[in-house]
Amino acid sequence: MEPKKVNEVLSVSPQIELADVAALAATGFRSIICNRPDGEGPDQPTFDEIEAEAKKHGLETRYLPITSGKVRDEDAEDFDHAMQALPKPVLAYCRSGTRSITLWSLSQAKSQSVADILAATKAAGYDMAGVVRRIANKGKTPTDHPDASHDVVIVGGGAAGIAVASSLMARSPDLDVAILEPADVHYYQPGWTMVGGGIFDPSDTAKTMASLIPGKVHWIKAAVAAFEPENDAVILDGCRVVKYQRLIVCPGLKLDWHRVDGLVDTLGKNGVTSNYRYDLAPYTWELVRNMKSGRAIFTQPPMPIKCAGAPQKAMYLSADHWYRNGVLDNIDVGFYNAGGVLFGVKEYVPALMNYIDRYHAKLNFFNNLVSIDGEAKKAVFAVQEPEKEARAVEVEFDMIHVCPPQCAPDFIKVSPLADEAGWVDVDQSTLRHKTYENVWSLGDVMNAPNAKTAAAARKQAPVVADNVIADIHGGSATSLYNGYGSCPLTVERGKIVLAEFGYGGKLLPSFPSWMIDGTQPSRLAWLLKEKMLPPIYWKAMLRGREWLAKPEKLVST
Repeated sequence: MEPKKVNEVLSVSPQIELADVAALAATGFRSIICNRPDGEGPDQPTFDEIEAEAKKHGLETRYLPITSGKVRDEDAEDFDHAMQALPKPVLAYCRSGTRSITLWSLSQAKSQSVADILAATKAAGYDMAGVVRRIANKGKTPTDHPDASHDVVIVGGGAAGIAVASSLMARSPDLDVAILEPADVHYYQPGWTMVGGGIFDPSDTAKTMASLIPGKVHWIKAAVAAFEPENDAVILDGCRVVKYQRLIVCPGLKLDWHRVDGLVDTLGKNGVTSNYRYDLAPYTWELVRNMKSGRAIFTQPPMPIKCAGAPQKAMYLSADHWYRNGVLDNIDVGFYNAGGVLFGVKEYVPALMNYIDRYHAKLNFFNNLVSIDGEAKKAVFAVQEPEKEARAVEVEFDMIHVCPPQCAPDFIKVSPLADEAGWVDVDQSTLRHKTYENVWSLGDVMNAPNAKTAAAARKQAPVVADNVIADIHGGSATSLYNGYGSCPLTVERGKIVLAEFGYGGKLLPSFPSWMIDGTQPSRLAWLLKEKMLPPIYWKAMLRGREWLAKPEKLVST
């Protein structure tokens, strides 16, 4: 018998034996709940025997027997009452532990999110897919809830979600498509680097969601709580159930600000900023234009992150402003990167290093930001260099630009769609789910080894649209994604190193080298970024016009 810890006050386990009780008491348990009816198996001790043994060791007990597969709503309430009354920590058991953890899951549905409950049960080794609708319904068995149903359901109304919806409608205007998205505003996130550099106005990077979702596409303004891929269903907050014939998952990723201790408390003040948030990018520019001397540091967390070049873009644009205004010699610029290289595709590094030298920036690799004290103007980095002992380094700053740690959204990580690392598990060429054949994914949330950029989503959307339409018509995948991603590295105001690459770091330039040599800083690339890419995003990508994004076709043999 090995108890599975659910949280600090509860563990669950399969059937315990009389001999286990002493060990439970010795390891600190103070109470036992039995959720298995007496006589269910020929070799189980009765509850009276367990209770008598528990009394010998000072443990309290409760008998809440549940017939297998028949956990009632009131049973969950009784379990909650028992948990409140009993001394902690508590061990609950049944034949396998499933009934016990189901009771806990339903009892917590009013106070915890579906994702948090599923994360705890998954960590303990139990799958709550069978009761996810009840959890979403605050622990109660759903009644009288009409289900919506659509040909294609898209989770997420970001760049990937709206682009793939538009690409689908361009191919099949009568297709019944729905987007699940709770937000009212859609952001052009690649523009926030330019806001932080004083080039774009923040309002230029935001539009209403209603103005962008294609007119024939249903907008269901709700958040996703869970997935039931075996039943072709998505469960929304409040337990509304949306059924689908085909599902496309692209909710983006989660910015995990809380993973850096103290960061949330000081964002937007004390010289602490980030271009990864709409309301903070203007503060970046405020800090930059007001800074005349001191120390400015720029951080990059472990991969994966969206737009891996964005942390250093902020550094280059800031340092260029100081350079042009004659104050750079008075400013100590530092780049603190949790990784071991400046950029992951080696062909672009020489040009970037020229700018590192120009701005006298100090590179600090294997430095991961773990805590920050804004009022004291101090940041702490965990340093883990190869073949060296880990250590902590404290750095003082006058300005710090933070790139937050990033991960898949909680409702994705705990879903049946996720791989072990929490990302949607797809074939990297067709972007179809490896297990569920009527599910596809694109954008930042899936696990293909490509750069997580809007440019990548621009290429992925037509691939997914092609392959979904082919599947609707009874065919196999027709288009392939080659891993394309683009990172326009704003090395100075007026010049960009246009990094374009695919799987394995293969260079995939969109233009001939006589026009734009992506390995060198280019004024034409800057013009592309400043003047052309925003309208391409708003008026082409999000409207199904696939300029320079036609998918690579699968060659049949």
